[in-house]
Amino acid sequence: MPVAHPHALLVVLFVAAIAPLFNELPIRLRLPLVVLELIFGIIVGPQVLDLVAAEGHLKMLSALGLSFLFFLAGMDLDFAKLRGAPLRLGVRGWALSIALALTLAYALQALGLVSDPVLVGVALSTTAIGTLLPILREAGELDTGFGHFVLGAGAAGEFGPIVLFSLIVTEGQGVAVQSGLLATFTAIAVACAVIALRLRPPRVIEILSRTLQSTSQLPVRLSMFLLGGLVVLADALGVDILLGAFAAGSLVGLVTRGPGAEPFRQKLDALGFGFLIPIFFVTSGAQIDLTALFASSRSLVRVPLFLLLLLIVRGAPTILYRGQLAPRERQLLALFSATSLPLIVVITEIGKATESMLPENAAALVGAGILSVLIFPLVALSLRARAQVG
Repeated sequence: MPVAHPHALLVVLFVAAIAPLFNELPIRLRLPLVVLELIFGIIVGPQVLDLVAAEGHLKMLSALGLSFLFFLAGMDLDFAKLRGAPLRLGVRGWALSIALALTLAYALQALGLVSDPVLVGVALSTTAIGTLLPILREAGELDTGFGHFVLGAGAAGEFGPIVLFSLIVTEGQGVAVQSGLLATFTAIAVACAVIALRLRPPRVIEILSRTLQSTSQLPVRLSMFLLGGLVVLADALGVDILLGAFAAGSLVGLVTRGPGAEPFRQKLDALGFGFLIPIFFVTSGAQIDLTALFASSRSLVRVPLFLLLLLIVRGAPTILYRGQLAPRERQLLALFSATSLPLIVVITEIGKATESMLPENAAALVGAGILSVLIFPLVALSLRARAQVG
């Protein structure tokens, strides 16, 4: 196994430290932190300064960061608030999205632009709920009725592609075997949730509360053990490990609701967003193949093409919300739902590793994902604020 440069981690940590400072400069431009980390990752990566490569310990830390991103996404989703129309319409909307995405991807294959339409279709059907959550939280939209519909659509747009992607990466097995393994993992995760909710003796609660402020940090350590356990279980069953991370986060979030759990959640946020998650995004930026993207005008033109397809695929299902949201709110929902990046990065990396996705398409999809995070939420929040003022 190749070993990363001994100072590569220090470079990544330096980039992670200066990225937030960029938004503190006295300029009007405010970029999402994820986008800044990816851009700086490109700069320090092999394509430009060649200081960082996704190898050795850095590759392992990057994988941990990705798992933690989905862990926190699962933890932040309060499914009790999404019950009913938000989650029901979110699931129906994603079903429509994946059907539309696969149709468009096969059309691109017929035109000779795509080699693996299934991978491209799944990438186009994703929503970056882990990226949207902090944006919605800062905008005060998490607890609004509109925010619940965004979260419902985002949850389906994250969870659905993870499940489908899990089935794709284990395609060497039969469909019945794949489905059975997925059902087994789901049953174990649900059983863990039931046990955790029912077995909450006062003595155990007191120990967890007390040790949260001590050097043992027992609740944090138990959460990390659960994350590792479900990730390993998912891998052993041939299910994508991101599903294990998402399930672990959902389980921890389920048993830590309420204002009393806020200090615990802040500690996990600090561990994830302060250390592991930036490593994933900076390292992912270092892996973006700019050579493939700028190899020809045909490659470069695919970035706006995929960006448009993201908006079409995830925006079209907003027609299902006609009885729930006003026309302007449906437009905003389309923009939020089309915001996608982390899963696109994962899918394209797998596609390149298996040589089932053209390098120019992988780079163009990541480029479209970066633009979606940069443009769509900012436009949606601007329109939302303008409508509220008016």
